[in-house]
Amino acid sequence: MSKIKPSKGAPYARIMGVGGYRPTRVVPNEVILETIDSSDEWIRSRSGIASRHWASDEETVSAMSVEASGKAIADAGITPEQIGGVIVSTVSHFKQTPAVATEIAHKIGAGKPAAFDISAGCAGFGYGLTLAKGMIVEGSAEYVLVIGVERLSDLTDLEDRATAFLFGDGAGAVVVGPSKEPAMGPTVWGSEGDKSDTIKQTVPWDEFHAERPEKFPAITQEGQAVFRWAVFEMAKIAQQALEAAGITADDLDVFIPHQANMRIIDSMVKTLKLPEHVTVARDVETTGNTSAASIPLAMERLLATGQAKSGDTALVIGFGAGLVYAATVVTLP
Repeated sequence: MSKIKPSKGAPYARIMGVGGYRPTRVVPNEVILETIDSSDEWIRSRSGIASRHWASDEETVSAMSVEASGKAIADAGITPEQIGGVIVSTVSHFKQTPAVATEIAHKIGAGKPAAFDISAGCAGFGYGLTLAKGMIVEGSAEYVLVIGVERLSDLTDLEDRATAFLFGDGAGAVVVGPSKEPAMGPTVWGSEGDKSDTIKQTVPWDEFHAERPEKFPAITQEGQAVFRWAVFEMAKIAQQALEAAGITADDLDVFIPHQANMRIIDSMVKTLKLPEHVTVARDVETTGNTSAASIPLAMERLLATGQAKSGDTALVIGFGAGLVYAATVVTLP
C-alpha cells in the first residue's frame, strides 16, 4: 500500500478572471504596404486583417504580461499573493533562461509561486489552461495565472509578402482557480510532428550564431498547407472537445478560436455548423495574429464589449507551429 497521502485539491477548476494588453501603436495595412508589393484589399481578402498592434521598446514581453496579469487578478477578485503558479506561453521571449514567468511573478508581487514558460506556439494558451487545471485539482496551487504573450513584430520579415501582414503583439492573461462544479471540459490536444516544417523559424539560433546571416530570424509558413490543416483537421478537434465536454454545438454560447486568419475562422464556423446564436470571436481584424495571446485577448474583448457574458459556455481552440493543437470547453468568468 502506498504511503503517499492523497492530494487535497479542488474538485474542479474554472477561469475566474481575464485581462488583456494591446500595445499603444496601431499599425494599419498601409504601413505594411511600404515594404511589400500588395494592396489593402488583398490583405483583407486573404486574412481579414485591417490593422494590428506593434510594441515599443518599453512594451516588452514582461511589461505587457504584467499589465494583462494585473487586470486578470483584479477581475478574479484575489490578491497577487494568492497566486501559486505562473505559466507563460510565448515564442518571442529571447532569453533562453531564466523563464520570463519568474520575472513576471516577481513584478506582480506573487511571492514564490511555481513559475515556468512553455513553447506551444498558437496552441500555448490551451496547453497552459490544462496545466493550470491539473495544478489546482491536484492541490499544488489554489490559483494559477496563465499568460499568453507575444512580440511577433520582432520575428516578422517585413519583406515577406506571405507573412508580413499577419502578426501582431500583445498579452492576454487569465486566473484559474477552484470550482465546486465543472467549468473546464477535458482538453483535446496533440501534435503532428510530420508537419513541423510548415510553420517555423527561418534560421535556427545555432546557425544564426555560427554564420550570422544578413537577416534576423523570422517566422515563415506554408500558407496553403496551414490553411487546409486548420480548416479541415481543427474542426474535427473542436468537435471532439464538444463531445468530451458532453455538449453539442447547440449548447454553445461563444466560439473563441485562435485568431490566425478570418477565412480560417469563418470556414471552421461553417464546418462545425455553429448555430446563429453562437457569438464568434473575430478579434483578428484589428489585432492580427498574436499566437499564444490571441485567445485570451479575444476573450477579454468579447466580455468587455458585452458580446459575451459571465457564465457563457465557450469553445476555445488553439493551433499552430509544431503542428500542435488544444481545444476545450470553458465557462466564461
